[in-house]
Amino acid sequence: MAQVVTKATRESFGEALCELAKTNEDIIVLDADLAAATKTSTFQKSFPERFRNCGIAEGNMIGVAAGLAACGKIPVAASFAMFATGRAFEQIRNSVAYPELNVKIAGSHAGISTGEDGATHQCLEDIGIMRTIPGMTILNPADHYEMIEATKAAIKHQGPVYIRLGRLAIPSFNDPDNYTFELGKGITMHEGDDITVIATGLPVNEARKAVENLEKEGINVRLINIHTIKPIDRDIIVKAAKETGRIITIEEHNVIGGLADAVCEVTSSECPVPVRRIGVNDCFGYSGPAHELLSIFGFTAENFEKVIKEELAKK
Repeated sequence: MAQVVTKATRESFGEALCELAKTNEDIIVLDADLAAATKTSTFQKSFPERFRNCGIAEGNMIGVAAGLAACGKIPVAASFAMFATGRAFEQIRNSVAYPELNVKIAGSHAGISTGEDGATHQCLEDIGIMRTIPGMTILNPADHYEMIEATKAAIKHQGPVYIRLGRLAIPSFNDPDNYTFELGKGITMHEGDDITVIATGLPVNEARKAVENLEKEGINVRLINIHTIKPIDRDIIVKAAKETGRIITIEEHNVIGGLADAVCEVTSSECPVPVRRIGVNDCFGYSGPAHELLSIFGFTAENFEKVIKEELAKK
């Protein structure tokens, strides 16, 4: 097993960009005056000639990125998820996605785990916003190693990509020696036929702990990590629905518009089964220590175990 790395995925993203830029001179990074927070400062120090601070003007930053992409470059535009997808929505839609330009958008500090920054910065709507844009690929990696591979895939992919970055440092659980990232393909982390849990992003690790604990009680849960929200892996979802008959989704995002809705769209049309949604229940977050907020909002292995048992009791 590889070394456990405790690191925020925003840090992993910055490191991956630097490594890729060593052999790809087309990568240019733009930031909206938040380089220290988004960790694009790592790239800035290594490649200052290929870094531009666009100031607190996210819409303009996306416009600059679109222009660079039209010239054959691979621009990466980074800011907090709230501002990258909220303030710049119109520019992403009209200047990037509509002409199908090769722009990569990095949304950092997403979810409740943004912590003390509070509701204004805890973006719980970014995946939903980006899912509505035609042709947008959406990545939500769960740990250090997955972020490294997702960043490589995002740069290699031709077309607009939104990649979600976390603020909170979390321990890695993937083993790079046997881990394979394939854009648009979910990963079955644990086999089981009693019920399926489909998770994305930071909560995947807690879901993994819950599944392992329940296995000791004789409960066999199938755990699927969906790192690509769009395009969603329809095959893995349909297979799980047919074989287990019940699904629980877990996401550090509003239950409206994100992973849960994406999964329900698949099951409702191809294999209708009950779907229980764990996420933020259509409300805003608030300021507090990240780990405390995650507990309050139910993003813990203990809560996941409780919900799984509740759903199994209905079968």
